[in-house]
Amino acid sequence: MDMLSIVVPCYNEQEALPIFYRAVSKVAGELKEVRLEIIFVNDGSRDKSLEEMKALAQKDSRVKYVSFSRNFGKEAAMYAGFRYAKGDYVAIMDVDLQDPPELLPEMLRSIREEGYDCVATRRVSRKGEPVIRSFFARLFYRMMRRISSTEIVDGARDYRLMTRQFVDEILHLCEYNRFSKGLFGWVGFETKWLEYENVERSAGETKWSFWKLLLYSIEGIVGFSTAPLTFSAFVGAVFCLVAFVAICFIVVRTLVQGDPVAGWPSMVCIMVFIGGIQLFCIGILGEYLAKTYLETKKRPIFICKETNIHETED
Repeated sequence: MDMLSIVVPCYNEQEALPIFYRAVSKVAGELKEVRLEIIFVNDGSRDKSLEEMKALAQKDSRVKYVSFSRNFGKEAAMYAGFRYAKGDYVAIMDVDLQDPPELLPEMLRSIREEGYDCVATRRVSRKGEPVIRSFFARLFYRMMRRISSTEIVDGARDYRLMTRQFVDEILHLCEYNRFSKGLFGWVGFETKWLEYENVERSAGETKWSFWKLLLYSIEGIVGFSTAPLTFSAFVGAVFCLVAFVAICFIVVRTLVQGDPVAGWPSMVCIMVFIGGIQLFCIGILGEYLAKTYLETKKRPIFICKETNIHETED
């Protein structure tokens, strides 16, 4: 019998863990054609999330856990879950139940009967989300569609069900700076999209602040587009042209009218403006250089401190 692995990244989610387990256990009754394993990845939680995982594992042999030595981030937690998952099918879900477990049977049928390699989900609404966050999220996806050749769908969630082959190809992309929404699109394969209305968290508070989301979006832009580099080069070329025209104008004016002293305030403003543009372009270059620097270190994506998964398990 085939196995379905559900990977669940967790960071300070002790309240949501038992609720999630009950919801998935209820849906498991509809997944009689596969064996089930639930892999909770403890991403350096500071609450009692690990203790809750151990308690669930003692009660149910299908529950596995992987605990990091510190907080490495959700991207590392997803990668670790894929590494430890033994299933023929692998799903990635958030523990807060914003990813409805009720979709799992339909997702599994789509892969087994319709021949898809991946069934992904996207939200058609952002009900309950702050207006400013929703605005910038839509802006990000709109911009990525324009500057990147990789398909990144608006409203896409990490929640998806994948075949073993799909997951293995994701694992081959062992880059340190990870943006999974882009990686999922980059590997290709046949993907079916399921749409659903936004669901509120079952418990606790979101760990994604506006600042973290902004940094994550920059990760996606830098990782899947070189458009910012092209933009900085274009800006540099434009200002070189403007400077050349300005020099010609000044030379001609000096020959015709002399060299008046007036005008230094405007000159200072222009110098400050151009200096700002230069620093901005250097910042773009620095961002790409920083990512390259981190990749060359070859540091591990995560460090596992404790787990109940053993290599000899089937």
